[in-house]
Amino acid sequence: MKTHDFLLELGTEELPPKLLLKLSNTLRDNFDQELNKLNLSFNNIKAFATPRRLAISISGLQSKQQDQVIDKKGPSTQSPEMAINGFAKSCGVTVDELEKKELGGKEYFFYSKEEPGQHVKDLLPAIIEKSIMDIPITRPMKWGDLDHSFVRPVHWLVVMLDQDIVKTNSMGLESGRESRGLRFSDSSLSFSHANEYENMMNEKAQILVDFIKRKELIRKQILSVAKTNNAEVVIDESLLDEVCALVEYPKAFSGSFDKKFLDVPQEAIISAMKSHQKYFHLVDSKDKLLPLFISVANIESSNIQAVVEGNERVIHPRLADSEFFWNQDKAIKLEERLSNLDSVVFMKSLGSMGQKAKRIEKLSSYISDLVGFDQEMSARAGLLSKTDLLSEMVGEFADLQGIMGGYYALNDGESKEVSFAIREHYQPRFAGDDLPSTDEGIAVSLADKMDTLTGIYGIGQGPTGSKDPYALRRSALGMLRILLEAKIELNLKSLIDFSLSLHLKEVDRKSAGDIYNFMMERLKAYYRDANIDGNIYDAVLAVSPNSPLDFHHRIEALNEFTKSANSKSLIEANKRIATLAFENAKLEAAKEGREAQPTQAEKPVQTLSQGGDVNIPRTDDPINPDPRAEAWAAKNSWFGTDRAMTYTAFEIHKDLTEKEGFDPSSDEYYAEVDKRIRVDFPHKFGTTETKQTAAPVQTVASANRSVKPGRKTVKLTSSQVAIAKKLGVPLEDYAKQLKITEGA
Repeated sequence: MKTHDFLLELGTEELPPKLLLKLSNTLRDNFDQELNKLNLSFNNIKAFATPRRLAISISGLQSKQQDQVIDKKGPSTQSPEMAINGFAKSCGVTVDELEKKELGGKEYFFYSKEEPGQHVKDLLPAIIEKSIMDIPITRPMKWGDLDHSFVRPVHWLVVMLDQDIVKTNSMGLESGRESRGLRFSDSSLSFSHANEYENMMNEKAQILVDFIKRKELIRKQILSVAKTNNAEVVIDESLLDEVCALVEYPKAFSGSFDKKFLDVPQEAIISAMKSHQKYFHLVDSKDKLLPLFISVANIESSNIQAVVEGNERVIHPRLADSEFFWNQDKAIKLEERLSNLDSVVFMKSLGSMGQKAKRIEKLSSYISDLVGFDQEMSARAGLLSKTDLLSEMVGEFADLQGIMGGYYALNDGESKEVSFAIREHYQPRFAGDDLPSTDEGIAVSLADKMDTLTGIYGIGQGPTGSKDPYALRRSALGMLRILLEAKIELNLKSLIDFSLSLHLKEVDRKSAGDIYNFMMERLKAYYRDANIDGNIYDAVLAVSPNSPLDFHHRIEALNEFTKSANSKSLIEANKRIATLAFENAKLEAAKEGREAQPTQAEKPVQTLSQGGDVNIPRTDDPINPDPRAEAWAAKNSWFGTDRAMTYTAFEIHKDLTEKEGFDPSSDEYYAEVDKRIRVDFPHKFGTTETKQTAAPVQTVASANRSVKPGRKTVKLTSSQVAIAKKLGVPLEDYAKQLKITEGA
């Protein structure tokens, strides 16, 4: 079959750099999905993305769909004539033109029709429209007087199949073969064939449309520039992606700034360069910041020196601001800022940031006391941990929370332990982030996260579904990572209870169980990411260890055990023991007129059929919750000792209470139980009593067998059927045995 090359390019205003790659990949995935739905094959699909365009190129696209034979099922041949005629009319044929086919032992009318496949050129307009419209956009824009919306206004549309234009209209744009170059070049390009897109954009327009190739070119260029300056460049991958989304034909170059700014904490300088100017910073062999930066221009300039000087002039006032903030903040000690924290609201029901700082102080001390850390240092760091929120520097660069607090603590004469704890207490900030490196940092980090978790949960604002506005899942996972990876032995339930006790009265103290369960669910996710079998997690959870580290050790041991040769047989044996233990407890409970509450270790398994045992039915409703049950059980010594009779008693109870409406505390109920037990087990009572039924005796022992006329039959009760099945005896044989036993 003939194949084609396809090209789609949507030209726009500058797209959001942090969304560009996601938009591009989504468009490609949507297109791929629509082609698969229509059974259109292809060799390769590739996405392209620059600040002003999203594009897709497909090679080896199937020319048309395969012809299909569609079978439409109609009524059976025994259906009324009106129904048959109606089906034929709906298919546009007469009854004589319908086919007859047997299905499931019955004959039906069918209508078969061969449907020719459509040409891909006719299908593409709808595919394009749906693929673009299905791109999720949080804040779509409208422009001009048009009703269309997109993430940014659109300006041109290229749609080509080989050398031909595919005529379509999307978002008010007519498709063509004309594209545009760099914004400031005011150039345009006309494609003669769909397969020349990437090369032509690179050679004629100086635009690298392949995002990954462009990104790697930037990486190569900045590494080369760093080498030229005898320095090392620190490449932040998220910054690299953002820069790649801002340029179409990158050219890296270096610049410098005044050495006096190196007196400012380097994190503040780096943050100013990254967030404001998208510069990459350079360090020496000891990771000390150098007064150099690397910037990436959108095109190679003939006067690169002018570009360099322009970038240096731009960065100078930014760094001057950081210097000013640093000098201003140093004039006020962290301790002096504590009183001002009282005027900063954390949450209405959780008090001020000052109250939070005092809770963190107490929690840090409590944790340190339990695990053997320095209580005084931890408490001091906890108390001062939030004071840098009032600093000018953190007000300008929010990502420096904690970091600047560490610097200010050293400036104030606080110990290194306190400084490091303040600096590290937000860690881990994200998945894969480093844990706090000091004991005090661990204590304050755990305290801060636990205070937030218990507070938010305690006022009923915990995560629901996919919504987690306070990032509690991340906080919980961060805590668990610290406890497990730093090997901190800590009673989680006690910690939750203590943290709740420190909160205001608006916080529900009874939420401790929910918080613990939430933490354990995060722990389950942690092990899932580590490819630990969920059954192993559930098995350890049954023991309910209070310490996550203890939990972790058990997980590791059990995981190792399951890999051994004897694990399977031992697991099956334990399942059997657990089930038997639960069943025995249930029988004893029924004797006493109460309901058995199984422990985690005694929860029954689904079946014990492998061993041939009769499995007593599980029910949340005991035979007799009434105190009279004890006397009844004592009188009937078979109850709890004879498994078949006990099983039948459960079945009779269910029939009487659920189907026939008996009151389980009434005399009538007990009389009926005794009567039906005697009917089902006459040989146990030395009687031939049979159950009287309202209908004549004409039922069969097995529903799958017919009865010969004149043959006497026995009606099996539901409990008798259940017994026969549990014993593995055919119903007919069991009925014969009953006829002999009862003298039928």
